[in-house]
Amino acid sequence: MLAAKELFRINNHKRLSRLALLKRIIFITLGSIIMGVALELFLVPNAILDGGITGISIILSHFTNLQLGLFIFILNIPFFFIGYKQIGKTFAISTLYGIAVMSLTTYFLHPVPSFTEELFLVTIFGGIILGAGVGIVIRFGGSLDGTELLSILLNKKLPFSVGEVIMFFNIIIFTCAGFVFGWDRAMYSLITYFIASKTIDIVIQGLDESKSAWIISDNTNEIGDAILARLGRGVTYLNGEGAFTGADKKVIFCVITRLEEAKLKSIVEEFDPHAFLAVGNISEVRGGRFKKKDIH
Repeated sequence: MLAAKELFRINNHKRLSRLALLKRIIFITLGSIIMGVALELFLVPNAILDGGITGISIILSHFTNLQLGLFIFILNIPFFFIGYKQIGKTFAISTLYGIAVMSLTTYFLHPVPSFTEELFLVTIFGGIILGAGVGIVIRFGGSLDGTELLSILLNKKLPFSVGEVIMFFNIIIFTCAGFVFGWDRAMYSLITYFIASKTIDIVIQGLDESKSAWIISDNTNEIGDAILARLGRGVTYLNGEGAFTGADKKVIFCVITRLEEAKLKSIVEEFDPHAFLAVGNISEVRGGRFKKKDIH
């Protein structure tokens, strides 16, 4: 068990350096603006939807004639608190900031006419731009839609994977779009969502729900304790031997979600900038204790 002083030190970790913080702000701002551009200058004027909370917001905006950004911001507020509890303060603040920037972008771009009304071009380029914006924000530790967080929570209580829960939500949304905007628009929306998902794949190098992390460092205990305290993830220590030096090494193994990857990297960087870190995609996790612990 950690001493009280050690727990305090780990939970009250160093703040991001000014350069790292500035980099995160710049890229989350950029990604949020890019998504706003995709929505207002490609998709929304042509009645093409995205999935998740954004898709619901587009439908509500259509019925009420209120600004799209207003619904996006309000509907995502509950997920700010979910993100705070499940992943941490930094992620929650980054997410709230990104959603605010995206909402403002849609507000200011609303009077601007669509770049094109050709549905083929709208579907292709709208999906690519949308996916690029979302991918940039996720890569730098934020999120622009609360559906995935909700899916992670429901996954603990339902016999379905996170991806299956997200797919179920989006099928309902695109079905509603078919009744509201027409079935051709619903099918175009589905294609756009697929293209956006693949683009996100490229930007953040993998959309799998879970990732395995292998860490080799001289500060394994400090890194392991920080992962447990800040991410709420259990770690396993393995004994290894360097083939070149023959020296004994302690290896950390843990399983995280993709939304936690940026946080894990920052923890490792803080305690050992020269540590070996390998992160890989996992198609399925069963058994063991892969369960989120509370972050205090």
